[in-house]
Amino acid sequence: MKILITTLLMMLVDLSIFNVAYAATSEVTWTDYEKYHDIRPANGHRKHFRESTFYNFEKHFTKLAKRLPEGQVLKIDVTDVDLAGDTNAGGIDRIRIVKNVYFPRINFSYQLLNTDGSELDSGEVKLKDMNFMSSSRLKYRNESLGYEKNMLDKWFFETFNERLIKQVK
Repeated sequence: MKILITTLLMMLVDLSIFNVAYAATSEVTWTDYEKYHDIRPANGHRKHFRESTFYNFEKHFTKLAKRLPEGQVLKIDVTDVDLAGDTNAGGIDRIRIVKNVYFPRINFSYQLLNTDGSELDSGEVKLKDMNFMSSSRLKYRNESLGYEKNMLDKWFFETFNERLIKQVK
């Protein structure tokens, strides 16, 4: 029994070290966020909503970057965000109404840097998902920014497919 437990623990440690060894990092910059199209809360404090939204985006970019080879850095400079839905409707109590006409958009530039700091890839990106409500692949259905995360995933995997580390399941 001790041998089985010891073997399982060693395998678990090996797998956790393996996953850590293959992880790039990400850096996100929010340029002129006061001019973004829609980063407004339905109800609540605007600053808190903005900080929470930025945190969720940064966490998602970090998750995606971990699929890239170790030592690489994915730099993102976000220049505009328009979240799915709209908060201009609803009278006194604002609510975010999500309809097909209020599709998510995000504009940013990116750089992928190698371990020595040299640029591997870069570009200007203007993402929008006009069919965001028709997709059957809403992986983040119960998460904040689910439509936006789906859109970012699609861009990431199309852009960096050849560079991705193949994860062992």
